[in-house]
Amino acid sequence: MTHSNQASTEELVLILDFGGQYTQLIARRVRECNVYCEIVPFDTPVAEVVARSPKALILSGGPASVYEPGAPACDPEIYNASLPILGICYGTQLMAHQLGGNVSPGENREYGKTQLDVLDSDGLFYGLSGQLICWMSHGDLVESAPAGFKVTAKTANTPVAAMEDRERNLFGVQFHPEVVHTPWGTELVRNFLYRECGLKGLWTAASFIETAVHDIREQVGTDRVICGVSGGIDSCTTAALVHRAIGDQLTCIFVNHGLLRLNEAEKVRRMFEDHFHIKLVYVDAEERFLTRLAGITDPEQKRKIIGEEFVRVFEEHAGHIQDAKYLAQGTLYPDVIESGTKNAAVIKSHHNVGGLPEDMNLKVLEPLKWLFKDEVRKVAAELGLPEDMVWRQPFPGPGLGIRIVGEVTKQRLDTLRHADDIVVDEIKKAGLYRELWMGFAILAPIRSVGVMGDQRTYADTIVVRAITSQDAMTADWARLPYEVLERISNRIINEVNGVNRVVYDISSKPPATMEWE
Repeated sequence: MTHSNQASTEELVLILDFGGQYTQLIARRVRECNVYCEIVPFDTPVAEVVARSPKALILSGGPASVYEPGAPACDPEIYNASLPILGICYGTQLMAHQLGGNVSPGENREYGKTQLDVLDSDGLFYGLSGQLICWMSHGDLVESAPAGFKVTAKTANTPVAAMEDRERNLFGVQFHPEVVHTPWGTELVRNFLYRECGLKGLWTAASFIETAVHDIREQVGTDRVICGVSGGIDSCTTAALVHRAIGDQLTCIFVNHGLLRLNEAEKVRRMFEDHFHIKLVYVDAEERFLTRLAGITDPEQKRKIIGEEFVRVFEEHAGHIQDAKYLAQGTLYPDVIESGTKNAAVIKSHHNVGGLPEDMNLKVLEPLKWLFKDEVRKVAAELGLPEDMVWRQPFPGPGLGIRIVGEVTKQRLDTLRHADDIVVDEIKKAGLYRELWMGFAILAPIRSVGVMGDQRTYADTIVVRAITSQDAMTADWARLPYEVLERISNRIINEVNGVNRVVYDISSKPPATMEWE
């Protein structure tokens, strides 16, 4: 994996990933402490680790048992590299196992909220209470700590719930400080970073922008850059960041596929042209997309058509930009991690709508590829993006095309756009917009009988979907207050022609998905 200057900031922490389900959360907790960190494979050679001059290492959790043949292990030489190391769950068991402690299967698996008794509040537990509730998720346990270690916490079933060798700066915790169910977990991580590693927390949105601008200028030189923008936070932040670095060498292409929300195209144009003065090629391709989608009802086929058509339109207009050498994309760190952290340069599917072609002969520029979504929002605010753009909820690349179940037509789009705008408006008026991951309307292929003004109607159904989520991997339906639902329903039925029924989707993910298609 190639690294930019940013990745070698003054305070770098490396997280060795043993396949734990919470590894990304560890990274987020570290970054919440304003310390830059990266996730690397557990078998990264010690020489490579040391060459990057990290200030500390964290060994993540993982599903294996340390004493099984073939269990993932780092090179034990890592403990002699004079680096502070924090093991979490499997990482702690591995540290104990490799340094001569005893790890065995627990008689009782510990899973969920567990009472923790702190035996020493000098190190990791500094400033915390003597009895805490933590989140456990393990079958194995450390029965006895290696020589030189002091046991600093225990639970009813785990004799070594935390251990420290402060001479060698080695620390281990059996629980998961990174999950929200360990409410004081960030304090423990902060104690490790600030008190034990001596870090200051120098990594901020402003410092990221400064370094990124320097990196982009160095990489691009005098070449031209193209950036496809969708109106979403990732592509707009990418564009604003690249523009700050190279000004008019950047041209943005905004393909309006006609599947956007109410007035969205106009808002994006205004932001780029009036607010940032960025060169924008605006392509109104609504008719083109609707023609291709006519008569298509299969969701996968719809996605495919939208993706293919997007690539064609984008290519046509990119081809007119003379001497362009780079394509800027809003790839984020979770995309890089999910691609295995080995092949981060692969062109990402454009906002879930089909990958841009490899033969465009453009080099990829991904200035946000080390950031999580919440960090992108901070950078966007620092760059001066309008607040409603900074906090805009995620929107799928195929747009309303996958929120209309069945055929996509101009009339059905207009119906959905109007209903969706009411849903969002009422959620905002109730002060709930930022609490939700997403809140939107779906046009269902269901017509039902109703009565409006003494007339019998046979009209469309709008489904309201509102969900809460931490990371989009799982989601729960939002318990919107009845009065908010009532206002949404009344307004849609009264203001949107052709709709006589509103229903609320109360399905979580899994088993349901965020979107209906």
